Amino acid sequence: MAQLVLNFIDSYHDIMDNKSDPRVNGWPMLSSPFPTLFICLFYGYFAKTLGPRLMENRKPFQLRKVLIVYNAIQTMFSAWIFYEYMMSGWGGSYSLKCQPVDYSYSPMALRMAQTCWWYYISKFTEFFDTLFFILRKKNQQVSTLHVIHHGCMPMSVWMGMKFAPGGHSTFFALLNTFVHIVMYFYYMVSAMGPKYQKYIWWKKYLTSFQMLQFVCIFIHQFQLLFRECNYPKSFMVWIGLHGVMFLFLFSDFYKSKYTSDGKRRPANDGACMPVEGASYSKCSSNEHDNVVYYSNGIVNGFKTTEDAKTK
Repeated sequence: MAQLVLNFIDSYHDIMDNKSDPRVNGWPMLSSPFPTLFICLFYGYFAKTLGPRLMENRKPFQLRKVLIVYNAIQTMFSAWIFYEYMMSGWGGSYSLKCQPVDYSYSPMALRMAQTCWWYYISKFTEFFDTLFFILRKKNQQVSTLHVIHHGCMPMSVWMGMKFAPGGHSTFFALLNTFVHIVMYFYYMVSAMGPKYQKYIWWKKYLTSFQMLQFVCIFIHQFQLLFRECNYPKSFMVWIGLHGVMFLFLFSDFYKSKYTSDGKRRPANDGACMPVEGASYSKCSSNEHDNVVYYSNGIVNGFKTTEDAKTK
């Protein structure tokens, strides 16, 4: 047993020391996988257990202004990362068919590696999505899909950053940052309040947009199964399987949210969907108690139907 442990330790050090990219070994958070792994595990525990427990006997925080600022920052951060990915390869010099990793110290290769590191950091900043849901006691939004999606991404990106910071699989990050530009812009507008909800009528298509992203990712990755390319096949398969897994998870969410037994739900149901990431969502009138509700049950800011009739 002791020999097995020693062999495992030797193999670990061999992989970390001899098979990783030497350019990034001294970069923050990249010398060992354990800090990232610990943060991801703690995130899962906090999201599903500790956070809801701490908020159980507390009133929900009102974070409307914080959400607007946070989502604006995330939109700009995602836009900058997308721009850097374009400028460091995907805007011209990279090939969609096969793109090896450039492990050189050229300015362009280092710019790509640095962009990958910022993308890795962005996976941690996205944990605030979950924190804000919990602080506002919207625990129903912290679904298994939400926690899996956010919880496993930093570890996956760490491995890519450590061994292959560039090349073919960065197409995943390129698409993902573009989707996040749209997504965080949507969250920013939805946090602005009821009068802006008419501008985000395309909410349903955001989930479709995310699913299209995953289809593009696994097609782009798995094409290397049928062509020769000097890119690590293990990472190609790993990222491709991410695309497949998230496609199925998001499609299940889409079906449960927008369809019932394969049929579109009644328009009334769709009109009252809670806005994810927002404080409010204007719903249609409730004919049983003559009140127009926000999705969180608050009536402040809307007149009751009875009030409207007296005008």
